[in-house]
Amino acid sequence: MKAKPTVLKLGGSVITVKEKPFTPNKEAIARLAGEIKQANVKPLIIIHGGGSFGHPVAKKYMIKEGWRDSSQIIGFSKTHQAMVSLNKIVLDALIQEEIPAVTVQPSAFIVTDKGRIKHMKLGAILKMLELGITPVLYGDAVLDSTLGFTILSGDQLTSNMAVKIDAKRIIIGIDVDGLYTADPKIDASAGFLQRITLKELKSLQRKIIEPKVTDVTGGMLGKTMELMPAVERGIQAIIVNAAKPNNVYKALMGEKVIGTIIEAGETVA
Repeated sequence: MKAKPTVLKLGGSVITVKEKPFTPNKEAIARLAGEIKQANVKPLIIIHGGGSFGHPVAKKYMIKEGWRDSSQIIGFSKTHQAMVSLNKIVLDALIQEEIPAVTVQPSAFIVTDKGRIKHMKLGAILKMLELGITPVLYGDAVLDSTLGFTILSGDQLTSNMAVKIDAKRIIIGIDVDGLYTADPKIDASAGFLQRITLKELKSLQRKIIEPKVTDVTGGMLGKTMELMPAVERGIQAIIVNAAKPNNVYKALMGEKVIGTIIEAGETVA
């Protein structure tokens, strides 16, 4: 690959209705597919979250905590199947826009250890990027060498993928404009952060208010902290509101857009 890839993460809060189990936001998915097509950025990897598809099932069967008894096995299967179902909706929208998107199942090439990625074989993905194919991945129920199985968040996957393929940048699409000093949905005095260093992010982490809806992958705090390894390596990261039209398009094009840029600054100890 001559150009460095872009990694685009579409949050589950944008592509699903998180308060309603197994409810996709088809209008948002179709719009985002159109914006991705219009931007025509290559090479591109797309990763999406679980929203109201994966999280409720994973929580019910306590998949993130690992194997406890055999009753969880069907839960592992149901969690994966829920993500496959959501992924098909996303993939259908991309292909409708003539984007050569192909699903890559994370649990087929990634093994974690205590919830952290241990093995990741990228040969097929690198070949896809070389050929102009857009791999589409998602948070998944995966095998774990210590826990038996667990949940691999799309956020951890995004950061690790960006590092492994030496990505140019990471774009995170969520349902707010970026990072705030508090949760803007419940605190009108929350201050918006246009830029933040890793050191500042670490000091802020205790102030980030978690959403009340079910999210087994750590909510906003988990999303931002997962970006640290990639940003430390000089990979640009920007968080934008993907629920607002054209924000993802502008971010992909490198145009000015409301959002939060996370930069290395001083190295985090």
